[in-house]
Order: sequence, then C-alpha cells, then structure tokens
Amino acid sequence: MVREQFAGISRMNCIHLGTSEYPQLLAQIADPPECMWIDGDRAAFSSIGVAVIGARAASQEGLTAAYEIAFDLARAGIVVISGGARGVDSAAHKGALDGGGKTIAVLGTGIDVVYPPENSALFDRIRSSGLIVTEFTRGSAPEDWHFPRRNRIISGLSRAVVVVEARERSGSLITARLATDQGRDVMAVPGSIIGGRNKGANALLKDGAKLVDSAVDILQELGIDTSLCRRTLDGGGGRGGSKSTEVVEFTVDQLADQLKIPAGEALARLLEWELTGEVQRIGSGRFVRSRGPRHA
Repeated sequence: MVREQFAGISRMNCIHLGTSEYPQLLAQIADPPECMWIDGDRAAFSSIGVAVIGARAASQEGLTAAYEIAFDLARAGIVVISGGARGVDSAAHKGALDGGGKTIAVLGTGIDVVYPPENSALFDRIRSSGLIVTEFTRGSAPEDWHFPRRNRIISGLSRAVVVVEARERSGSLITARLATDQGRDVMAVPGSIIGGRNKGANALLKDGAKLVDSAVDILQELGIDTSLCRRTLDGGGGRGGSKSTEVVEFTVDQLADQLKIPAGEALARLLEWELTGEVQRIGSGRFVRSRGPRHA
C-alpha cells in the first residue's frame, strides 16, 4: 500500500468536541468524533457546506457534472465537501478550487497520509485554499472500515448531500442514509439506466431525494434567491436593435457588477439562463449568449 507523508506537519492540529473551534453542525450529530485532525484554513467551517459525492470509477459525464456543480457552488460562496477519493470526489474538489472557493476533504486515513497517492498535488491545493480533516490518528493507513465511518463526517459537516453517480451498492449511499438520519437534505443527479452505473443515485430519486441537474437546484433548496433578471447584459431592456447576432462573452463577476447584485445571485440567474438555452458555458467560468431577434 502506497503512502506518502505531507509536508508541514507542524501546521496540523487536533480540535476537540466541546470547544469553540469545533464545527457546530458536526457537533449536533449522534456520534461526532471526539477529536478532529485538521490541516488548512479552518475558516472553511464557517460557511454553508454542501457535500458532492459519488463513484470512484465515474463516467466522464459524472465527472463533468460533479466539477460543474462544485464550480458553481463555490462561485456562490458554498463550501464543497467531499471525501478526497478518486473519481467524483476529486472532480468536486477541483471544481470548487477552480471556482475560486473553498473545499473540505474528509479523509479515511491519518492527516499525514496521502491516499490515493496520485492526489498529492490536489491535497496541496486543498490545504492552501480549503481544509483537510480526519478523525484518524497520524499514520493511519486507509483501512476498508475507515471509509464508511468517515462518511458520517462528510454528511455531518454539510447542509445537503448531493450524489452525482453511484451504483446500487455504494459508499455514497451510506453517506446519503447517514445524511437522512442527521436531518440533512439528500439530492441526486439523474443518470443513465444502462449498465447500472447510476442505479444507486436513481434509487435515491425514487425514494424522494431532490432531483438536481445544476447548482441552481441546490441554491434554491438552501433558500438562496434565484429569481430571473431578464435585462440584457449591456444594461438595455429593449427588444429592438440590429438583426445581426452579436456574441458576448462574460464571467459571473462581470454580470454581477453590471446588474449590481451579489455574485451568488448572478450565478443562480446564469444557471437558469443556461437551462433555458439563453446562455452557454464555454469553460473556465465564462459564458456566452447571442443577442438578437427571438423566434417564437
């Protein structure tokens, strides 16, 4: 089993249940850990957290969905929480970081153990712009029983748990069940019925989980205003103008500045427009829309 030690072990410390620095939401679950080893920016505990979890052997569609949902949540000021594993977890952490936000990785190992080893660079990024946490003592190897146990921490730190892709027997379903027991919202991204890759997530939807196809659904469930603003991006409101089509490229921050609204509200509106086909994401947090005559 490959293990690799973190640099900067002196930055790691343990916060204890019952102290002011211990995350209050986690303290409310039935069996919170007595000690939480942490490394990174503990301010990540202070914001609303949403878990984005799913399969290690995820499809490209699942990885893209996890990345984009996490990116957009981060832009709206939500802390993205996941398990630091291969697949959906890694995509979610990367999306949050690329979105300029914070992310929390909950490990099934000691705080000084990198697992999986290929995530060494990702963990470095998380420690710089987020937080790594675990209840397991330093040097603890990634034992099989650690991961179901750490799942209660993922859900315990979160206001909502979003399952992006999961098979019928999946650790993500354990987390979803724990989230339900803890009174958290459970959501799932629908997927193909072919091959069974998303059978678990689809089963959650049958059982009443909220269907999620973009971050706007999560923002709405958390009570963040997602009302539409139909003003054109240049500040005008008329339908007239040239019949030629002009392509306008912009970011969430540029839209927020133009409309004089918070970035989170601007993101929610963009996601609504994306769903209706009025804007298109072109990557790296940039969008385009065509301004011209509308056809019935």
